[in-house]
Amino acid sequence: MKRSVETVTINDLTMEYSIIGEGAPIVVMHGGHSNCLEEFGYQALIEEGYSIITPSRPGYGATSKEIGESLAVACEHYVSLIRHLKLGKVHVIAMSAGGPSGIYFAAAYPEYVKSLTLQSAVTKEWLQPEDKEYRAAKVLFHPRAEKYTWKLISKMNNSFPQFIFKQMFSSFSILNYNEARDKWSEHDIEAVRKMNNRQRSGSGFFIDLAQVNDLTISDLKSVQCPTLIMHSEHDGSVPIDHAHYAKKHIENSELCVLNSWGHLIWLGHSSEYVHRKFMHFLTDYN
Repeated sequence: MKRSVETVTINDLTMEYSIIGEGAPIVVMHGGHSNCLEEFGYQALIEEGYSIITPSRPGYGATSKEIGESLAVACEHYVSLIRHLKLGKVHVIAMSAGGPSGIYFAAAYPEYVKSLTLQSAVTKEWLQPEDKEYRAAKVLFHPRAEKYTWKLISKMNNSFPQFIFKQMFSSFSILNYNEARDKWSEHDIEAVRKMNNRQRSGSGFFIDLAQVNDLTISDLKSVQCPTLIMHSEHDGSVPIDHAHYAKKHIENSELCVLNSWGHLIWLGHSSEYVHRKFMHFLTDYN
């Protein structure tokens, strides 16, 4: 994929973003530990004639962490980016921990949003201080430690791709590795290896842990655009109840519960169905 990575200064702060493809614009709010180099689901959209704009969310990549003062401040900067690029109305995809950003943006700026798609998205309270995953994340992905954490993970993954895929499987799925064998493919092992080589947390994941609590029921109820909610029933990272919660509170929404092996719905044998379903939705509201 030919990707252009740029930065723009907004209110004396830096926002990094990438652009891939040409056509109707899609803005992606990437997930946790990611940045404007995100790839999941992109190739198929480019082949369908879409342009994908991915800002590195606050604290990720080269985007200033100060933009993450709140969801409101972050979304003001996303609007400025859309104006800067003269995009007009856009489709919005919100992935995983990018869910609150996408929901808040669609609620606050309906004049800029054609549609919203939530993919494995966080939509309500998520990791809490009493959770062991939260406590581990505060150590492993602390801004002073995350560089070394990801360097170790990527080095191990490059040396032992199948072993690391198996070890990380429970982070993404409530199914056990053998139970899900008919749902994942050998290509998924390489996709996860590549993912672990491009991921960094910066200050962004700590911002995510705080900002998820900024999202309110009122924000979800304020989303007016057509919304597609895509979530695996086997998601081990963001439980399926996040999808049902979004469906309950976003009036003009459709819930698509997937049988994919876990959180990474762009992988596995069901990925083609995920793409077809998404394309039908985009075509309806393009």
